Amino acid sequence: MRHDHDAGGGHTSSRRTFIRASSMGMTAAALAAAGAASAAAHPTTAVQQARAQGRPLAVTPACDGHETPAATEGPLFKPESPERGNVVTPGISGVRLDLSGVVYDTACAPVTGALIEFWQCDQNGDYDTSGFALRGHQYTDNRGAFRLQTIIPRDYWGRWGNRAPHIHTQVQAPGGPVLITQLYFPDGTQAYGRNFAALNAQDRLRNSACTITLSAPQDGRYTGAFDFVIKTTV
Repeated sequence: MRHDHDAGGGHTSSRRTFIRASSMGMTAAALAAAGAASAAAHPTTAVQQARAQGRPLAVTPACDGHETPAATEGPLFKPESPERGNVVTPGISGVRLDLSGVVYDTACAPVTGALIEFWQCDQNGDYDTSGFALRGHQYTDNRGAFRLQTIIPRDYWGRWGNRAPHIHTQVQAPGGPVLITQLYFPDGTQAYGRNFAALNAQDRLRNSACTITLSAPQDGRYTGAFDFVIKTTV
């Protein structure tokens, strides 16, 4: 069953105990950022360019200090998702994606223990509203890194028109404000026989600054990179 996916709803701080200021009992994800080499990708930050070119990264690379652009949360966020880095559950097929990156503050320092929530639709353009397929949260490790194993989502038709494939995220430093945004895919992405360039062009909610850097597909799988820059104080 398809759902009317998008609405202009904003974040309500009380709907999830989302600000975990003390982070007691928090288990940091011991996951490292994976490299991404691409000829067809479109890097948007210096660190993504380094990954795409296969160059080593400094612990704190140069950055412009601008926060990752925010976006609407939409109506389908679910609180209390499982803590996990792999959100592909039984019954989910689709083009696999291994996404990694680093969360930085506006001074370009990695943020340890940042909480990242991911949720998205499946290969048919449907969100799981009864369970937690393709939903999960994790914490950045001591280098500010995260890794997500998922699939490339399908486009779908909602109240905002035809939505390009995207992944919803909420990112938060311990005790800091929540950044709500959506991640998109390069025009040359190949999945489900869809024209990503056309889908991206007609999606009026899409922000090209939030485009994932993708490697060329290998064995039908993609490797991607995206780095977040967030504020750490309210």
